[in-house]
Amino acid sequence: MSERRACRTLGQHRSTQRKVQQGRADEERLTDDIIELVNKYGRYGYRMVTGLLNNAGWHVNHKRMERIWRREGLKVQHKQKKKGRLWLNDGSCVRLRPERPNHVWSYDFVQDRTADGRAYRTLNVIDEYTREALMIRVNRQLNSTDVLDALTDLFILRGPPEYIRSDNGPEFIAQKVRDWIAAVGAKTACIEPGSPWENGYCESFNARFRDELLNGEIFYSLKEAKTLIEQWRIHYNIVRPHSALGYRPPAPESFIPMDHRPTMH
Repeated sequence: MSERRACRTLGQHRSTQRKVQQGRADEERLTDDIIELVNKYGRYGYRMVTGLLNNAGWHVNHKRMERIWRREGLKVQHKQKKKGRLWLNDGSCVRLRPERPNHVWSYDFVQDRTADGRAYRTLNVIDEYTREALMIRVNRQLNSTDVLDALTDLFILRGPPEYIRSDNGPEFIAQKVRDWIAAVGAKTACIEPGSPWENGYCESFNARFRDELLNGEIFYSLKEAKTLIEQWRIHYNIVRPHSALGYRPPAPESFIPMDHRPTMH
């Protein structure tokens, strides 16, 4: 069959058989950076990777990103179960909503195990407005005294917030904790029992923390856990795009590119 007849049958212009498709000059570098990020952050989808690229200096729109993503056969591995809703029927998630930095902090515990089967706990403290992970304290056991120590360190560094939100765990509602928080000028905001959606910001952070780090790492010692968890916290604050912040990180670092090529930090 002739080229002319084949193109007419397919409804395709004959020039497509002669003209070699030319990609953009930076297509190969962009693809390499995308694959590098996908290999490094396996739980990030294309929107998160697009945010990382644009924050690093690229200017990539979603159409180009989707094209490269499909062409390279990229996908987020191990589809997760759908999570239950964190919203009430009236559309509210929490009674007290953060309005500015240092307005509302929330904290909660997460438990995991090292490779030898021994349990450890993390105390996660976040600023609900900026979404910044202020601290992740790691130890085998964490009690009300450890909560006070952690808050003392943060108050010295950042000053006390107006409110501190938590669940009704004994470490948080201990009288000495409540008295100390009141003494420094902050207020406690405990959620209703059995209502985790009222602590939705911290619950969401804990889910990302477990999904992106704890579920994919084997910690052979408590020291290794402390080191890698702190590295992840720094990455979460200054690099990881956050969808609620327009795919910007909570506390991005400023940098000046050393050359004209976009670089990732």
